[in-house]
Amino acid sequence: MRQYWVVGATIEGRDQHEAFVRRGHWFMVNEEPGETEKRRQIAAGDRIAIKRMIGQGEADIEVRALGIVTESDVEEARVYVQWVATNLQRRVPSHGCYATIHGPFTQNDEWTRQVFEL
Repeated sequence: MRQYWVVGATIEGRDQHEAFVRRGHWFMVNEEPGETEKRRQIAAGDRIAIKRMIGQGEADIEVRALGIVTESDVEEARVYVQWVATNLQRRVPSHGCYATIHGPFTQNDEWTRQVFEL
């Protein structure tokens, strides 16, 4: 069953959104406990969204790119993505998505549809 993931694109304080889109992948640095297991669950065919926090105290996040996972390389700790919508500025409720990786979500959820609608 297809799963949906919401991920961040900031590495060591630098926004990597454009590089991820240009290179067709996504990855994390300095994974926190629990994040590695989540990343390992991402599979080909899953959907992925890059988000960004809007600001301190904001209840919303901004969805910046949407893609389809083509491969999840567990050894390399890298997820390869066919980005299908980029340079988005879709504001949605945060749904608690402030860390680097969130999910899996299912398509039956209204919030998931808001995030991933093309």
